Amino acid sequence: MVMSVLLSFIFPPPPSLVVSTMSVISLVSLANAGLSEVRGKHLNYSKFWNANPSSEKQIKLSSKAGMLLLYTPAFLAGLASFWIFPHEGLRSTLLQSAVTLHFFKRVFEVLFVHKYSGGMTLESAIPITLSYFLSAATMTYSQHLTNGLPEPPINLLYPGILMFVVGILGNFYHHYLLSNLRGKGEKEYKIPKGGFFELVICPHYLFEIIVFYGIFFISQTLYASSFAVGTTFYLLGRSYSTKKWYLSKFEDFPKNVKAIIPFVF
Repeated sequence: MVMSVLLSFIFPPPPSLVVSTMSVISLVSLANAGLSEVRGKHLNYSKFWNANPSSEKQIKLSSKAGMLLLYTPAFLAGLASFWIFPHEGLRSTLLQSAVTLHFFKRVFEVLFVHKYSGGMTLESAIPITLSYFLSAATMTYSQHLTNGLPEPPINLLYPGILMFVVGILGNFYHHYLLSNLRGKGEKEYKIPKGGFFELVICPHYLFEIIVFYGIFFISQTLYASSFAVGTTFYLLGRSYSTKKWYLSKFEDFPKNVKAIIPFVF
């Protein structure tokens, strides 16, 4: 029954052990990372870059170098997919475009939008880089494997395009608000204001989740759904820790501001 309902929304799982295995690994590893965030074991970047005692003994990167390392391989994987899997239909082209555009935006933000104050450990950068790169490569490959298959009974392509556009614009806007918190030369953290920051402390995470559900709706593959759900678990955990961090640093932090879901969590 569950499988029949699921197959109304996605293409049949591909006869590929690699894609099936990656679907499970992505979901489990991202969900586990989110649980680790709640437990206080953070990936060492952004405000948590030196949160773990062991991070002092690890190789450190500047935030800008670390973030470029995170996103550039995934962007290149998306770009390469146009050459590796050319002209495979509207859905495939839109999926490739969405993946490539998302990671291009992240590279652009690293270079021209974000203002950094901390660092990143290489130990944290490597698994995140691999996760993004493998997700971009596996999403485009799993889409390639749907060639010749009948479309899912429920077509989510156009709602997916709308969700992706809303997500990527919302994510960029709130990253822009964050960058404007600091003047030239300033490095201290401040309580974010404006936009959805009046409701949640991590609206950029909320819109990133929307981006990946948009990509899932465009793709309608098992892997894209697994990655979207896994990303949800991870960012729920990360946002919980982020709110906890702000509460510990700012006595005047608004009590009504939630972590990531307005009025709920």
